[in-house]
Amino acid sequence: MKTSKKNVLAEVKRYIVITFALLIMCFGWTAFLIPNHLMGGGVNGIAALIYWGTDGAISTGVSVFVINAVLLLIALKVIGFGFGIKTAYSIVMASVFMSVLQHFITDPIMAGEMQPFVSDHFLAAILGGGLAGASIGLAFTQGGSTGGTDIVAMMVCKYVNVSQGRVLLISNIIILACSFIVGNTIEDFIYSCVVLGVNSYCVDLVLTGNKQTVQAFIFTSEPDKVAERISTEMMRGVTMINGTGWYTKHEGPILMVVAHKRESQQILRIVKDEDPKAFMTMNTVMGAYGKGFEQIRK
Repeated sequence: MKTSKKNVLAEVKRYIVITFALLIMCFGWTAFLIPNHLMGGGVNGIAALIYWGTDGAISTGVSVFVINAVLLLIALKVIGFGFGIKTAYSIVMASVFMSVLQHFITDPIMAGEMQPFVSDHFLAAILGGGLAGASIGLAFTQGGSTGGTDIVAMMVCKYVNVSQGRVLLISNIIILACSFIVGNTIEDFIYSCVVLGVNSYCVDLVLTGNKQTVQAFIFTSEPDKVAERISTEMMRGVTMINGTGWYTKHEGPILMVVAHKRESQQILRIVKDEDPKAFMTMNTVMGAYGKGFEQIRK
């Protein structure tokens, strides 16, 4: 019963994070990119093209929903039903957020009334692309997606060992090239390329930061207590290595633990609680593969 309740709370937390990521992504688009006639690729970029091409007759929210719905049907078969539920939720929420935010944040190009939050195109590209990219990466860490080409990226990365940011960058360049159809200038195109670069970098930055791992060697007089707490509280494996101190000639176990970087403070706290005089080293690991970490791929 406790395990079931814990799983439900964890799932609710994931949906809350995904919702927050979607809100940030839509804000980046409606507040910085669309008002400055900049594109960032993906379904949102296609929706922006449709919005500009129809003089605002078809809102970005409607286009995002229709296009994503088609991609979702493909993802249900390729990636799985669990992913489909989160993506379906993301599609609906992204469509709502885009429509609502666009209603309150008037596009000065179409309405001719409000000034954009940031009038400088370069700064708008950095802020809009950064917010959109970071939000996509955040959604990925929760097993979800912000929809669109994110779905394509996850499907490709399931079978090919390539970063999701790179897949997004390639697919978005193709979409970006279509911006000239609606009259975007060379200047708009160049700034939109900046958006794509920042977007791709932020996706990988968030994902890499989430996957960073550390390897800790712990020299303590209470190895059993420290190992037991790390195992039960953190659900992390602990390896005991027999060692001998050259100066003291004292034999004793050395604890080796591999964990995510975000868990390093918890390891330090456990060691300090059990043995304040313990000696410990911690190094960043290039990669950790297997149970509890990243899946081993061919």
